[in-house]
Amino acid sequence: MSSAIALVIHPGFQLLDAAGPAAAFEIAGRLSTGYYDLSLIAPIEGRVESSSGIPLDARKLHAGPFDTIVVAGGEIIRDMDAVRQIIGWLSRAQARRIASVCSGAFLLAEAGLLNGRRATTHWASSDHFRQRYPQVTLEPDRIFIQDGNIWTSAGISAGIDLALALIEADLGPDIARRTAQQLVVHHRRPGGQSQFSALVELGGASGRFGDTIAWIRAHLADTITVERLADQAAMSPRNFARAFLRETGSTPAKAVERLRLEAARVLVENGCTPLDRIAQCTGFADPGRMRRAFLRNFGQPPQALRRAAHGSNSLPDIPCQTKTDTGLA
Repeated sequence: MSSAIALVIHPGFQLLDAAGPAAAFEIAGRLSTGYYDLSLIAPIEGRVESSSGIPLDARKLHAGPFDTIVVAGGEIIRDMDAVRQIIGWLSRAQARRIASVCSGAFLLAEAGLLNGRRATTHWASSDHFRQRYPQVTLEPDRIFIQDGNIWTSAGISAGIDLALALIEADLGPDIARRTAQQLVVHHRRPGGQSQFSALVELGGASGRFGDTIAWIRAHLADTITVERLADQAAMSPRNFARAFLRETGSTPAKAVERLRLEAARVLVENGCTPLDRIAQCTGFADPGRMRRAFLRNFGQPPQALRRAAHGSNSLPDIPCQTKTDTGLA
């Protein structure tokens, strides 16, 4: 028995939003003797131009039946008539599960499929999405989210992680792992892994906190409090906390933890430095606290990530200051 997958595109769709999941399903289908049957559909039959100008040939939207529907994102305002057709079609669609990649979440939200649910989308669209759909619980720092039979993912390449998760749910971890190997990507990133760093790396939407982010990176092992960060930014703690959240979409505490997590993950995956030393160097103070942070954000403990990254080139041990108080919890 095969599983029918509908990949929904529209004029201005992001090419990788469709091609990434399609490649994953195609490979998994070959590894499982044709389990997946792929269809590319759109409001208008024929050539549909992507945001890059490269077109794909699609069939006209139809009722299926489909087991899974995946809606691509991209420049969804390029052809609003086409978008309205997709929204109407989604509101009537019958499928075991419905998913979106990137700004495809806007189409699911317009169809009412995300009301009262948790969802994610591309970090750059998060503020607009949150304002437009207050009835949706947006989690803008997630790679993908499953809420019941609705799945949403972050931007562009995250569609591959989403597809690998769907494949794992259908065919098990072994097929998903072998699919990832064929795609030459890491076995899918956990859904809880943060996508926040793109905006934070820029210092926020306007770049206002770029120097602050750089200072945090240089002082990960120190005690870092909101008061100390506010002093660095020459602001009062209250104004700093509000402005930082508005600019980056993250509280100062979460940003510090995630910057520590990024640094710790690099050392865990690529090096042989003992975990207790990594915890000290990155400001977690002890391995237990670091382990809990890894489980919350990556869905796996440091030891599992190190095992999964076997074969990577080791980094040398690094000097660091050691502090027992990490400041922000």
